[in-house]
Amino acid sequence: MKGRVGMKTYMAEITVETKNRLEIIDITSEVKSIVEKSGVRDGFVVIFEPHTTAAITINEDDPALFRDFLNVYTKIAPVDGAYEHNRKYAGIPGEQNAHAHIIASLIKPSVLVPVVNGKLLLGTWQRILFVELDGPRRRKVHVIIYY
Repeated sequence: MKGRVGMKTYMAEITVETKNRLEIIDITSEVKSIVEKSGVRDGFVVIFEPHTTAAITINEDDPALFRDFLNVYTKIAPVDGAYEHNRKYAGIPGEQNAHAHIIASLIKPSVLVPVVNGKLLLGTWQRILFVELDGPRRRKVHVIIYY
């Protein structure tokens, strides 16, 4: 086997404060700041949120589009749907959130973005978005740069 045996990493964390049950927040500038602070020129960055009722995606930063996403998400998995998970945890505050688990599993908890010449290699309109599905909450997002 030839090639590099191990990669170096740079890790940081972003705190996201959400205000609504369902919300989309652009975290691109925070990720860019971490990449700049790392000094890494070339590699890739993984943006990972360790929560089962939130997600990370890449798309355009447009409040109208965010409303469209949230409308579609709640059509796929309505907040007040009749879910076994919610029945199982009936009477437990904060556990009526099966909709959030379902939507999060469709969107996923992470994205990978190349870093070239010290900059995120995103398309013209692409932004890194944190998707809250069971807020309001204080969430952590891990940013791991591999180089």
